[in-house]
Amino acid sequence: MTTTNKTGAWLTQEAYDRLKKELDHISGPYRHEIVERIDQARSEGDLKENGGYHAAREEQSKNEGRIAHLKNLLENAQVGEAPADDGVVEAGMVVTAEIAGEEMTFLIGSREVAEDLAAGSDLEVFSEKSPMGSAISGHRVGDELSYTTPNGKQIPVRILDAKPFKG
Repeated sequence: MTTTNKTGAWLTQEAYDRLKKELDHISGPYRHEIVERIDQARSEGDLKENGGYHAAREEQSKNEGRIAHLKNLLENAQVGEAPADDGVVEAGMVVTAEIAGEEMTFLIGSREVAEDLAAGSDLEVFSEKSPMGSAISGHRVGDELSYTTPNGKQIPVRILDAKPFKG
């Protein structure tokens, strides 16, 4: 399945498939397992001092949050095809840039893609919605710009290279 909704995060097909499998598990069998643990703990009596009950409820809350996150991510993801090799920074591109005087190479995309990177790869992943990701998106190789960090600091950036990610 390939989605081309440009509003969502960019994911490799492998990342999409892995996350879909995780969603199927945590919204099906794992969700039922948590409900069973809650029911079992509830049957033990006094809920105020029932550690098992509170732990299961906390796990249920975390699981429901992850389900909501994955549903939103997968429904809005841009999946599969890497962008054109045109030197324009966008989701799905491996970018080399000089940032505050230091050269860095990173992928613009979802952090969920990081798990699919080759073992030992030190390629960082930055969201296209992060301050730096949104500042450099749409710029070309050779462009110089700056972006504002969350603490208000201006960081100079020079884009050295931008190539499509090849998983």
